[in-house]
Amino acid sequence: MQKLKFVTKEQRDGKSSCCSTGQGADANSSGAVAKALLSCPDAGKNAPRWIIGAVPSPAGAVPQISTAWTNGDRWGMIKSRSGGYRMRYTVAPGLYAVGTPGKDADVFVSANYKLSFDILRRALAGFNAWVLVLDTKSINVWCAAGKGTFGTSELVTRITEAKLAEVVGHRRVIVPQLGAVGVNAADVAKRTGFRVSFGPVEARDIPEYIRAGYKKTSAMSNMKFGMLDRLVLTPMEINPAMKKFPWVAAGILLIFGFQPSGFLFKEAWSNGLPFQLLGLLSVLTGALVTPVLLPFVPFRSFAVKGWIMGVLSVFIATRYLGPTGVQDPILLAVAYLLFPALSSYIALQFTGSTTFTGMSGVKKELKVGIPLYIGAASVSMVLVVVFKLKEWGLV
Repeated sequence: MQKLKFVTKEQRDGKSSCCSTGQGADANSSGAVAKALLSCPDAGKNAPRWIIGAVPSPAGAVPQISTAWTNGDRWGMIKSRSGGYRMRYTVAPGLYAVGTPGKDADVFVSANYKLSFDILRRALAGFNAWVLVLDTKSINVWCAAGKGTFGTSELVTRITEAKLAEVVGHRRVIVPQLGAVGVNAADVAKRTGFRVSFGPVEARDIPEYIRAGYKKTSAMSNMKFGMLDRLVLTPMEINPAMKKFPWVAAGILLIFGFQPSGFLFKEAWSNGLPFQLLGLLSVLTGALVTPVLLPFVPFRSFAVKGWIMGVLSVFIATRYLGPTGVQDPILLAVAYLLFPALSSYIALQFTGSTTFTGMSGVKKELKVGIPLYIGAASVSMVLVVVFKLKEWGLV
């Protein structure tokens, strides 16, 4: 199939740009991007760098994408794994082309979270294939499948809107195995005529999967999720917690510094600083240490794992890491009640980044954990009040 190249207006007549298919086009569809590329000669200049042209199809022009990552793609990966930027890291849903695919080319399905899309297109280097992107609201395949955005209805919608029956002669789409929980293959076949095949867990295994005649080995079906895989996800939990920590730290100083005579910085510092350090330690324990050591911490529950590591971190900090200032028995009780609960809560959030548990498991843990967290925080506040009254000589 012939590749349609676009030429910038500057190359044609030296004049300024007249139209754009930049990141703003991602809010529409791949078809709109391709149409802009072909209708406006200058559109290529402002297109995302991973769009390198357009190819014709029986259903209309389709954007052609690169399989190579740019430095911008690598930087986007880093940003998307470190905070809320991931919710804005999207590509337009719709159909894309890798190489110059024809009617016999495979159709691979992906999420519109750009990192998922990028990993897939990189894995398809050297192949001619179609990529069908679902609108998952910038959520990766695994999480979107659990939430329902990577699901049967969305897949049916995209197959229909892309006019996939006109684009390819076969009737098969290859869906990531991690999306299986959200896709009813029989329903898709009934509504569209397309058979769903579930490909490997890891996109990097796709070339071997194709060469093996679309058969998966046991290794292709297992999600490893090793220590490095867990480590790269920890900023997603650390950053949100650290954004809230200054407010917690200020609250701790205010509580301990408040005296009948006014606010005293000496008391705020001497009693508040140890609790600030323990608070920071509990964040790192729940968001970093527990995920990294996940398989080695006893019990299946993420909440229990985080609580165990939280108790251990408080024990080490108060006993072996020098004077912490938490010498009063009441404050020591607060430390063992409050901070392991905080570590447990933060560790529980990491369950959304793993393939270890399903939605039912998460809901069960939350149903049990939330009342316990509220109880631990409430009892801790009562003990702090008792400590303050004792400090003031009122009890």
